[in-house]
Amino acid sequence: MVTVTFHDKEEIDDARLKFAVIAARYEGKWVFCRHKKRATWEIPGGHREEGEAILDTARRELWEETGAEKFDLSPVCIYGVSDGTEKTYGLLCFAEINKQGDLSDEVEIQETKTFAAIPKELTYPAIQPHLFNHVQGWLNSMSR
Repeated sequence: MVTVTFHDKEEIDDARLKFAVIAARYEGKWVFCRHKKRATWEIPGGHREEGEAILDTARRELWEETGAEKFDLSPVCIYGVSDGTEKTYGLLCFAEINKQGDLSDEVEIQETKTFAAIPKELTYPAIQPHLFNHVQGWLNSMSR
C-alpha cells in the first residue's frame, strides 16, 4: 500500500529530496504531460540530478516536460511517498505558466494537455491525486 505524507520545508533535510513535482496552470487550466512510453497523464516532475539544487530541478523539469518558457514557481511543501519498505521525498511546487513554448524532441514527453481538473487516466493514481489536492488546498489558503 502506498502512502503520501506532507511536511514543512524545514522538516526534511534538503539532501533527502530526490524529486521535484510541479502542479502547473496555463491560461486557467492544469497542465499534465504524457510520456512517450505511456498512454496515461502525469503531473510534470522528475529526478534531481547530481549536485542540482532542488528548485533548479523543478525549473528544469517544468521546462523539459511542458515547454514552459516563462513561469512563476512557488515551493508548496515536501512530500513523502512510502510503499511500506522505502520512503522517498520530493519538493512539491506550484507554477503559473506565462509563456508556453514547444517541447524539445530530445525529451521523454510525447505531449502536454490542459485540463479543467485532474484527468482520470493517471500514471501514478495512488500518488498524484494527493499531490494535486494538496496544491489546490494550498492555493485556496493563499487566496484567503
